[in-house]
Amino acid sequence: MSDREAIATNEAKGVLCSGSIIFDTLVQPFEESAWGTTTFVESMERHVGGNGANTARALAILGTPVRLLGALGDDAQAEFILEKLRNGGVDTSHIARMPAPTAATIVLVNRRGDRQFLHRLGISALAFERPVEFTPDLCRGMAHYHLASLFILPHMRIHGAEVLRRARAAGLTTSLDTNWDAEGKWMDTLRPCLEGLDILFMNEDEARMVTGWSEAARSADMVLKEGVKTAVMKLGPRGCAIYTGEDEILCPAFDVVARDTTGAGDCFAAGFLTARQRGASWREAGQFANAAAALSVETLGAVSGMPTFEEVEKWMRAAPVRTLGPSYKPDV
Repeated sequence: MSDREAIATNEAKGVLCSGSIIFDTLVQPFEESAWGTTTFVESMERHVGGNGANTARALAILGTPVRLLGALGDDAQAEFILEKLRNGGVDTSHIARMPAPTAATIVLVNRRGDRQFLHRLGISALAFERPVEFTPDLCRGMAHYHLASLFILPHMRIHGAEVLRRARAAGLTTSLDTNWDAEGKWMDTLRPCLEGLDILFMNEDEARMVTGWSEAARSADMVLKEGVKTAVMKLGPRGCAIYTGEDEILCPAFDVVARDTTGAGDCFAAGFLTARQRGASWREAGQFANAAAALSVETLGAVSGMPTFEEVEKWMRAAPVRTLGPSYKPDV
């Protein structure tokens, strides 16, 4: 039996995921603002959004048992989100409901798939007022904790390091996806979370803001020195690079045309964690994550294009792969 066949037959271990849960309105195509005028668009759709919700939904579609932690308001948007999450196989039993508006975002997408976000914080301002308690009930069936949103949740910015420490104390492996810091504090907020972290996901823009380096290897080296065990650098249309402190593993991207990159990073993280929870090597996890992200960008919506684990594997066997570009090379 090949390594890939062995991975496919392993049962995925559960992932406990926390992060933002957002009601998204996607508008496409939108090229530029023109105040005082009317612009016709081709589509305006409602979707479940937020890094926590996106990652959890993608994990569930890929067959990974997933329990989501977060907060929703007491409104119609919350009911829409809960229905989508439950129908998608996400355990929502630990999502808090509060008397405030559900977090909402208008996502403006141009014809190249680039995005601009207009965000209302809403209930996210109240979520995680206290650090998560990893009780036996919360951790039942879970082997890994993924912190999908740090910067966008005000209280998680404060409690993130303690939450990760508690997760490790409960016997869970851990990962964190940085995302964008609208407050611009970056490493000041992130540094306390890095000690002992098993996996850190960053894209190139985030890594540059966190470390000051534009080159993936140097950014990874900096966070590894802060205590991260494995740094996974998301390189967009070029693929990903994985750094363990001993190895640099380069995984080229699949050649697809991006329609909407919303949620691509979340789908990447979900693909990577799914593969690892099934026993995949770092390289196999990177390749599978690249495939999950590639499929997600071909469809409008954060996880609308995500197929099952078996369908991703089948697609990978025939999909064209891009050539590794010179930008993968470390500076000398």
